Amino acid sequence: MAFLLMFVTLLHLITLAILFIATMEKSWWVWDGTESSDLWYNCRFDNETEAWFCATSEETEWLQAVQVLMVLSLVFSSISFLIFLGQLFTMSKGGLFYLTGVCQVFAGLNTFTATLIYTLHNEEFLQDSRELSSGHFGYCFFLAWACVPLLLCSGIMYIHLRKRE
Repeated sequence: MAFLLMFVTLLHLITLAILFIATMEKSWWVWDGTESSDLWYNCRFDNETEAWFCATSEETEWLQAVQVLMVLSLVFSSISFLIFLGQLFTMSKGGLFYLTGVCQVFAGLNTFTATLIYTLHNEEFLQDSRELSSGHFGYCFFLAWACVPLLLCSGIMYIHLRKRE
């Protein structure tokens, strides 16, 4: 039981860290390593000054939806962890971690929806940027997709986890 509890806790913290990186880093779409775009900014690397210059992304309804869903998934996952800690110390023996699991599943569904919207509508977000055919999805996009099954699996594990002494 202690091993399962440590595994679920570690999985939760890892997915929370990956989700935070995927939401805040600047690599959802990349052009040849010198330009990138994320949920918040379009950035360009200047070789002369060796610095990144970033401008705010043009706000579209789809991009705002992705931003809100990714932030909501971070909030749900964080709340889920806090609820888990509270339930761990206050719940009676034999209780199930339903609320923790449901919050974690909601985080996974929010992340899934956000990455799906970004996949289907990225040409609308990047329409004022360079040619899309010369770019590709960045590592943060793939981190967000990797979080989806991790969040859903940990949520299901929480739902089935019983508190024992």
